[in-house]
Amino acid sequence: MPNSSNIIKEIVIFMVCILLQLLLFNNLQISGFINPYIYVLIILSMPFGTSVPLLMLVSMVAGLCIDLFCDTPGMHAGACVLIGYMRQYVLKLLAFRDEYKVGMIPSVGLYGIVWYVKYALIMICMHHIALFFVEQYDTLFFWPTLLRIVLSIITTLGFVVVAQFFVPSDKWTENY
Repeated sequence: MPNSSNIIKEIVIFMVCILLQLLLFNNLQISGFINPYIYVLIILSMPFGTSVPLLMLVSMVAGLCIDLFCDTPGMHAGACVLIGYMRQYVLKLLAFRDEYKVGMIPSVGLYGIVWYVKYALIMICMHHIALFFVEQYDTLFFWPTLLRIVLSIITTLGFVVVAQFFVPSDKWTENY
């Protein structure tokens, strides 16, 4: 059962990721092809055992916050809800023999860099494919859209993995 200090930590993570996305990363569009979306870290960093409805609600709120300020009506919310729902299946796909400890936050410090990169890569790929193909639903621009997806996935993954090293490992492994 989460206590109030853990809920406050999740709210802080939420707010920091949204603010970083809106104030910094939305302005890092490199030649129109690379769009890093660090706010997916909100969904990636939810504790194991978080109920799917709660995860989808948090995902929708995060996506709507970005949609509100980026004038993208529901695109980010849709992509976030998708990965919020699919997270349970991705975690099952990557599960170790001893499963996950409820309340722990997925991190490099807890499961290692290889596991975390696989986890983050799958989730970021789903998010970016859904987001960019909804944004550009014309087949005429398939190849440029695919290039944007690949470059943005690589950039977002890099920022997400680097963000893991800015948080002390004991913070990620403390029990909820």
